Amino acid sequence: MKYPLNLIAILLSSVLFVGCSKDDIEGTDDGSGTGGATNGITISNSTITSGTAEGNTAKGEDSEDLIANSTFSTTVKIVFGSTITITNPLENAGVTITQSNGDVVVQSTVSEVAYELSGTTTNGSVKFYSEKKFELVLNGVSITNNDGPAVNIQSGKRVFVVVNDNTTNTLTDAATYAANATEDQKGALFSEGQLIFSGNGTLNVAGKNKHGIVSDDYIRFIAGTYNVTEAASDAIHANDYIIVDNGTFNIKATSDGIEADEGHIIINDGNFTINVLDDGIAASYDTDTTIDPYVVINGGTFNITTTEGEGIESKSTLTINNGTIIINAYDDAINAGKAIYINGGKIYAKSSSNDGIDSNGTLTVTGGYVIAIGARQPETGFDCDNNTFKITGGLLLGLGGGSSTPTSSVSTQNAAVVTASVTANSLLHIRDADNNEVITFLAPAAATTVLYSSAKLTTGKVYNIYSGGAVSNTTDFNGLYLSGSYTGGSLLKTVTQSSKVTTTR
Repeated sequence: MKYPLNLIAILLSSVLFVGCSKDDIEGTDDGSGTGGATNGITISNSTITSGTAEGNTAKGEDSEDLIANSTFSTTVKIVFGSTITITNPLENAGVTITQSNGDVVVQSTVSEVAYELSGTTTNGSVKFYSEKKFELVLNGVSITNNDGPAVNIQSGKRVFVVVNDNTTNTLTDAATYAANATEDQKGALFSEGQLIFSGNGTLNVAGKNKHGIVSDDYIRFIAGTYNVTEAASDAIHANDYIIVDNGTFNIKATSDGIEADEGHIIINDGNFTINVLDDGIAASYDTDTTIDPYVVINGGTFNITTTEGEGIESKSTLTINNGTIIINAYDDAINAGKAIYINGGKIYAKSSSNDGIDSNGTLTVTGGYVIAIGARQPETGFDCDNNTFKITGGLLLGLGGGSSTPTSSVSTQNAAVVTASVTANSLLHIRDADNNEVITFLAPAAATTVLYSSAKLTTGKVYNIYSGGAVSNTTDFNGLYLSGSYTGGSLLKTVTQSSKVTTTR
């Protein structure tokens, strides 16, 4: 969420720990100092515990979205070029096609029609009016329109967009549209109805006026490669919901990368590279009694960068069940209005000016690798205000100017929140008094508070926190070392895990 930083500083300047419950338990600070580390500490973070998953497990299955369950028995072909060639077997049977100055208009009253687009135009478009659902095949087409959308679907019916295998297709709209008082036209590829994308080809989209790919209903991606090279607003935008089953997405936008304006987002798989000004992925409608704008990530690989906004945002709940997620955000890296549930995956959530992971309600972690990097005080690695922070599994590391404290009455895995001076671009290493490694991490930014939790923390044991040193023969996830050997380093602090949740100041 975006809050005035000066107001936050005034209200919270004296606060280091933001408690998530009233049952925090103070631990024992056994002092700090410097000293050499024992050589050859084995790093073995590859195995983590997992509690019972919580939150949303929806995948958004809908048999009506499968093109195999629909029949399109007749194909109409439109080939762009110096002249436009149209092959219309239904010319006298319900499909009328007109063209003027490079713009093609299709009007259809019949079902089971596929429209195949190919060829190139630098000043043209295609518009559809259809009373029935239809198939739109992109077969190596390049359309640039100088006064509106490249593809404009003025139909509220389901449209199956097939990006043909081994083809590259390009859609570019105009920066300024010709006025139209009666019809919406909101992006390079616009539809009043549902859009379902499939096929293993490539679609390049440049949204110079507003959005790149946009529906006033919902959008589903089943397969394909989608490169939104620019968008004056959102790269991919739906009024209702967005579901991604698979595909490759390379997205740049002046506003959001993927936004469901009044609905939810479900991502089951896919590869996402998102570089945007505002939010990377957002279910953005403010909650009320009828709309629940949740986000569910069941898998996929994500690399999200924002220059002003949040990485992943839900105005209601956000659930991460699996996936590899790397976020470098200006605002909160991960944010939800009501609750965040993390059940698995590998997550790196870093904010340069706000919290790493911020829930305005509850925060629950049952599994996965979860790294949360916040900015200076009062910003935190993990933040859930004064609500429940439940940990039942996983490996957690939070760095920032403060931290919410896990709720001991509902957590089943030990955790500690420690005041320690962490140096930017230096190793942070925690191990027990028997030299068994807990966490080794290359900190990307300076911090004054460390939260860590893992199955390796045992009540009654003493743990030493080191800074610096070196690692060798390693594998890592964005600075979290999963194997190898740690040597050297200077002792920052010694902490006794005296209870389920230990805090030291």
